[in-house]
Amino acid sequence: MRRIASLTRVAVGVASLALAATACGGTSSDSNSSSNSSESSGAKGLAIAYDVGGKGDQSFNDAAFSGLEKAQKEFGYKTADIEPTDNETDADKQQRLESLAKQGYNPVIGIGFAYGPALEKAAAKFPKTSFGIVDSVVPGKNVASLVFAEQESSYLAGVAAAKATKSNTVGFIGGVDVPLIHKFEAGYTQGVKDTKPGVKVLSQYLTQTAAEGGFSSPDKGKAAAEGQIEKGADVLYAAAGLSGQGVIEAASKAGVWAIGVDSDQYKQEALAAYKDKILTSALKDVGGAVYTLSKSVHDGKPLTGTQTFDLKVNGVGLADSNPKMGEIAGLTDAVAKAKAAIVDGSIKVKTE
Repeated sequence: MRRIASLTRVAVGVASLALAATACGGTSSDSNSSSNSSESSGAKGLAIAYDVGGKGDQSFNDAAFSGLEKAQKEFGYKTADIEPTDNETDADKQQRLESLAKQGYNPVIGIGFAYGPALEKAAAKFPKTSFGIVDSVVPGKNVASLVFAEQESSYLAGVAAAKATKSNTVGFIGGVDVPLIHKFEAGYTQGVKDTKPGVKVLSQYLTQTAAEGGFSSPDKGKAAAEGQIEKGADVLYAAAGLSGQGVIEAASKAGVWAIGVDSDQYKQEALAAYKDKILTSALKDVGGAVYTLSKSVHDGKPLTGTQTFDLKVNGVGLADSNPKMGEIAGLTDAVAKAKAAIVDGSIKVKTE
């Protein structure tokens, strides 16, 4: 079957950002703290600060880590990746980012929109350090904002769901009720309806705020999925970070389809027991963005401003790892046709 989207590359000019580890959370690298108030000139490279759910979510954060790994192998420098802490404040995030800059990490990348306020302040204090943020636009001459057309990959997921459903009822489960996740829902719903208008889309958000665990609670995802399955949904798409693992588990146990998000969850070792029921995943090349920004800094030409990843540059896409996709009549062709129409502008995908 022809590859629908590989997401192993990004267009020239797209920035990748990294976040360094500090005493505000655990890190997997050497990150001795510095008492200097100015930026270090040490030969350290990329550092990333994880979003809620942390490393091991098999989704958003792990996608970012793949970019860090690639940069580390290619450039041979020290890197850092740091976990968030429970109930942390913007001040905690800012302290973490500033500590990384003091230690000499460059670039420093915040993984997730929650880093917005903290990163803007930290970047202003350390103008010689390149900062990056995923999923938010932050002003600053030394800031690269890495944003994605999540609605486009979600549209393709909706096309796949419409082709796969037998009950004519599918589900969407969002981690937190915020504008970013609305993009996933909007694209998915539009893709379903454009492909098969009679299909019903059940929609549910796990929490109103990230602090309530919407992105980090597999049990909440599992309960929501079980509720939608009871209502007849036989394809479930979750945009919920770590919570999505619960959705995938529930779908597998019920014998219905799950659609993963951000990373190709069919290939995730931690989800191997459920892989046969992971129809596909709406991909988001966070790792590619992280790597590209890091490379730009390494090359002495750091990227800044808003860098948008969409279908045109393979910044988002749909995985085709599960061979069962090819067994569903018309699915592969429908997805390919929809992708081409989005790229050429024939289909305008909604964000709300």
